[in-house]
Amino acid sequence: QVQLAESGGGLVQAGGSLTLSCAASENIFRLNAMGWYRQAPGKQREWVATRPQFGSRTYADSVKGRFTVSVDSAKNTMYLQMNNLRPEDTAVYYCNAEQRSSNYWGQGTQVTVSS
Repeated sequence: QVQLAESGGGLVQAGGSLTLSCAASENIFRLNAMGWYRQAPGKQREWVATRPQFGSRTYADSVKGRFTVSVDSAKNTMYLQMNNLRPEDTAVYYCNAEQRSSNYWGQGTQVTVSS
């Protein structure tokens, strides 16, 4: 069982930046992939970005060029750097990890962007 803990959410003005963190309970190189999702009020959860164990990172069109995924393997932590935030980025952001055929989720962290 992989445990994930997000942090770093908060309130920011439009145009501002935030960095989210996702700490994993085990070596991230044992995970097939890690990613970020978000869920806005009244909407379905949507994919934001994926960092596969091998291959390129991918991003949703709505965040491409503004959000960047990175990892610190020594800390087993994945980050989501969010720049030029927009009010439509307001959502609860969730960290996801895939290991073999299982999916794991964090508890989520709220990001609110004011106009």
